[in-house]
Amino acid sequence: MKIKKLLKDIPSIVLKGSKEVEISGICANSKRVAPGNLFIAKRGQKYDGSQYISDAIAAGALAIATDIFDPSLKDIAQLIHPNVAEIESLLAANYYQHPSQEMFLVGITGTNGKTTTSYLVKRLLDEINGLCGLVGGVEYIVGNNRHPSEYTTPDICTNQKMLREMSLQGCKSAVMEVSSHALDQKRVSLIDFDRAIFTNLNSEHLDYHLTMENYAAAKQKLFLSLESHQKKIYPEDTKAAILNIDDPWFAEMIKGCRAKIFTFGFNPSADLYASELKLSSDTSHFKLHFQQQSIYCSLPLIGRHNVYNYMAAIAVGLTLNQSLEKCVQILQSVNCIQGRLEKVTNSLGLNIYVDFAHKTDALLNVLTCLQELKKGRIITVFGCGGDRDRTKRKHMAKVSEQLSDFTFVTSDNPRFEVPELICQEIAEGFSNQKCYCIQVDREKAIRMALELASKDDIVLIAGKGHEAYQIFAHKTIEFDDRKVASEVCQSLHRK
Repeated sequence: MKIKKLLKDIPSIVLKGSKEVEISGICANSKRVAPGNLFIAKRGQKYDGSQYISDAIAAGALAIATDIFDPSLKDIAQLIHPNVAEIESLLAANYYQHPSQEMFLVGITGTNGKTTTSYLVKRLLDEINGLCGLVGGVEYIVGNNRHPSEYTTPDICTNQKMLREMSLQGCKSAVMEVSSHALDQKRVSLIDFDRAIFTNLNSEHLDYHLTMENYAAAKQKLFLSLESHQKKIYPEDTKAAILNIDDPWFAEMIKGCRAKIFTFGFNPSADLYASELKLSSDTSHFKLHFQQQSIYCSLPLIGRHNVYNYMAAIAVGLTLNQSLEKCVQILQSVNCIQGRLEKVTNSLGLNIYVDFAHKTDALLNVLTCLQELKKGRIITVFGCGGDRDRTKRKHMAKVSEQLSDFTFVTSDNPRFEVPELICQEIAEGFSNQKCYCIQVDREKAIRMALELASKDDIVLIAGKGHEAYQIFAHKTIEFDDRKVASEVCQSLHRK
């Protein structure tokens, strides 16, 4: 694309250089610049992109978006704007030609449940609307290709690029997990959502947002972005906000939202509600109600929290005028979501679950669910990530003490913090020193938990879920809780 086409409808840009320069791509990370790219030299919260202009040019950049003209850059087109970050979304959307306007797009936000809900929505849309792409915390699915995710919600340029690739590969729909950080940092600006889902809001990321009010305001931006205008590709469709009516922040989320409101929950006043929930070791049984219809459901995912996720996905189908019966039928055979209360098959016949629960409320949800299934004890293994919200550490210990019979406190992803100190901070939340022990080595902690367990017990390994690595200060190692647990069981079986 030539620069003159790229700059269409973007005000206040001064171009220094030829408008005929052909751009091969857009990138805001100098390490990923390819020959012919436009480099976005924006000033961020941690980094100043202008410091990496020379690196970008060395990598082959032919144009730079910057706030200060540099006369020494003789053969480089310079797009001058006082706030480069402000125009990044416009440049990216123009270059990739607004792919979200060609697709049915679902955005999901909330503290917990985004990933499970995203897979359920994808499964539904694959059936009723054709091939559906996915951008989420576990992976990015573009057409039939899967890539491990780096972030829950990628940067602006990557988002637009992936949506364009999805469209080119035949995706009629896409579902995207939208984090509060992404909303606050405008990473989803100019992405045209048709449905926005709110799962829940709990105390988390306060190291970034500082207050719950700020956190809620960031989430609310997704619903405020639902403009009432219709897409040409779906002229008959009305945009909708799909929200958990049981959550205390529900009323705050819908303030100022101009889209149709559709609610779900266990509250009978919701548009879609559940009742008569019963759990087995691998299934949730409940009754679902919509308008004058009721239907019994057996969901192969366990827990009240997963019923909420399921209802959110069903609601997407209902707002597309699909019948309740059809939506339930599509999702009745859904597979277990990676690292979300995933049961580990093992040679000892133990009840081992791996879950991504790395936040206080997520751990509470998972342990509450397992309480309903337990015949013996619940033994929990968990840690807390380094360089992340430290306020949750004591709270997670309190939850584990309340709902577990014994806890092994261990390392998660320590990053640049000292693992022993993280464990000690967690331990401060326990009131009974006899109900836990610290074992910093995560593999040893898992082994100790499995050695302690009998066949009637439940072992929960929490915090990392689907992750196949462990991050330390100066290295990242391969580490998969599911694989480690299975291998430990094999070694114990041979004894």
